[in-house]
Amino acid sequence: MAPTVQSFDEQLPAILAGIEQLVRCESPSGDLAAVARSADVVSHLGASVLGLHPERIVLEGRTHLRWHLGTGPRRLLLLGHHDTVWPLGSLDSHPFSVHDGVLRGPGCLDMKSGLVMAFHAIAALEDTDGITLLVTGDEELGSPSSRGLIEAEAVGCRAALVLEAAGANGALKSERKGVSLYQIEVHGCPAHAGLEPENGVNATLEAAHQVLAVAQLANATTGTTVTPTVLTVGTTTNTVPARGTFAVDVRVPDASEQDRVDAAMHALRPVLDGAELKVTGGPNRPPLAANASADLFDRAALLATSLGLGPLTALAVGGASDGNFTAGVGTPTLDGLGAVGAGAHADDEHVVVSELAARTALLSALIGDLLRADRPTTQAVKGSRLGCARDQG
Repeated sequence: MAPTVQSFDEQLPAILAGIEQLVRCESPSGDLAAVARSADVVSHLGASVLGLHPERIVLEGRTHLRWHLGTGPRRLLLLGHHDTVWPLGSLDSHPFSVHDGVLRGPGCLDMKSGLVMAFHAIAALEDTDGITLLVTGDEELGSPSSRGLIEAEAVGCRAALVLEAAGANGALKSERKGVSLYQIEVHGCPAHAGLEPENGVNATLEAAHQVLAVAQLANATTGTTVTPTVLTVGTTTNTVPARGTFAVDVRVPDASEQDRVDAAMHALRPVLDGAELKVTGGPNRPPLAANASADLFDRAALLATSLGLGPLTALAVGGASDGNFTAGVGTPTLDGLGAVGAGAHADDEHVVVSELAARTALLSALIGDLLRADRPTTQAVKGSRLGCARDQG
């Protein structure tokens, strides 16, 4: 019998206890020891629910966890992360709490609740053969060490389900923009700002020219954003600055826009005589396009209706996730299957407790449905690339 919302309602105390364990173990991405301690807690909790310890994978000092369930071919990837943006000590100012139906604590929404939901969603299924659950430890940094691992696990899978938090009003995330990151170095020539400024090459002025040029690469029509962010230039107030740097964050809807901006960034040239530029960086994550998630969303919407959850919605977001990588290697990907709440990375980060059972039931139903659809005997819905089973009656 398929898991029901009621069955996860009955598990809610255990789900809340699991979330509390993970949130109380702080795991800022940049602190390798903290991430390793968090991996211990995630591993222990996952093993207690799933009855299986994960493989511990350390890459460039960063700790990732992988559960391979069953002995058959890898068919379905569940993807999450246990690192957060919150520094050590955040629990002092943002303590874990559950009050008036709202759960709070650093990293509770992004995305420790999603991990606990995944454990319980998988454990409720009779057949888990072919599931891979990958929990990485550097997503908030752009997945520098785990990208290759994620892509390798995704290749050949029927689908990737990403445990990031749902969007506004519980919407799933069917599209994500691609991300490119750049660093622009500006080199000039120092001089005394009062005695002979004309003998210098002002890196601040050159940086100003370049910041304006970079900003012009944005395209409001396509939704491409090109945002100069952190700028550092100069040494003292009475010296013509000789060096400066600024960072650029790019978000694009499709690969052609990512290529256009990348070519333009690397084609930047100095404006001032004697100035030099060095442009480093490039595409970080490919876009997660709508066609990568469409069939999976349709399947999830049917399941939500059958579970009595009401209409399911989807939205496109500018933020990226590891789902961009799975979509980039051609694996159908659906994101936003974690907790419902708001305030990720912010003081108001929280999870709506009343949604936990329903969303865990939906996740479990979707996992089970995809696994059944991959069996040779499963009848497929005509026209669906994923072979979504149609409910009868």
